[in-house]
Amino acid sequence: MNARPQAEPETIARIRESFARQGLMATLGAEIVSIAPGRVVIAAPISEAVGQQHGFAHAGLTFALGDSAAGYAALSLMPPGAEVLTAEMKINLLAPAAGARVVAEGEVVRAGRRLTVVRASVFAEDEAGARREVALMQGTMVPVETS
Repeated sequence: MNARPQAEPETIARIRESFARQGLMATLGAEIVSIAPGRVVIAAPISEAVGQQHGFAHAGLTFALGDSAAGYAALSLMPPGAEVLTAEMKINLLAPAAGARVVAEGEVVRAGRRLTVVRASVFAEDEAGARREVALMQGTMVPVETS
């Protein structure tokens, strides 16, 4: 059986506390769906408030969720007292985001002492749970001390 490793309770609490301090995520109505070592999933509803002129979710929502999911995936592998900042992030928009919500799945590609390479797959999900991939992202996170 291939069970996914579970994140330590302290790691989960640290990520949730950090997420709760993000004003943008609160404004977007985003929530953490799951936390595992090297993997975090974040979702937010699609509404008129985050829409663009053609009726789809704005790419800014897609980017913000993907960046945060990837950043928290990196943080999930860092020691207590560390935080992360995005050094760079690339996005390929694959399709317009239409549906009920946007779901970003962030994961660590390679964790290092000075740089952590991450990626995120971002999906638009309809009311029935059917998904369409709308973006691929890849970036680099850097650890920062919070002392």
